[in-house]
Amino acid sequence: MELRLDEAGLTGFLKREFGQVAQDFAVERVGPEGLVLRLKVSERHLRPGGTVSGPSIFALADVAMYLAILSRIGPVALAVTTNSSIDFMRKPVAGRDLLGEARLLKLGRSLAVGDVLVRSEGQAEPVARASLTYSIPPVR
Repeated sequence: MELRLDEAGLTGFLKREFGQVAQDFAVERVGPEGLVLRLKVSERHLRPGGTVSGPSIFALADVAMYLAILSRIGPVALAVTTNSSIDFMRKPVAGRDLLGEARLLKLGRSLAVGDVLVRSEGQAEPVARASLTYSIPPVR
């Protein structure tokens, strides 16, 4: 399936529609195999003990899957998460950004299913794995 939005299109969409969080993320790569999104980790993403918080890791997974879907269907702002499960597997490396690698497993007319592996930059072992399902609104 061809891409409807590239890195620049996804970045612009995120800034227009979700300006409140757009500065936290950077689209690293998008292609037929999926999308890689960077969480630019800052002090506000940390929990006591200096590690990245669970809600920040979840946000990375959720936004990565959302953008992976939009790269295929175009700028549909009302596509929403309907289910998610996340496994936190190890502590992120301190002082490093996180990368979420999203992969679409099924893209239908009304539902999209995928997974996201989250890693600390430069590390092979995943920090977390998320499975997400999105509802896609009907075309009007």
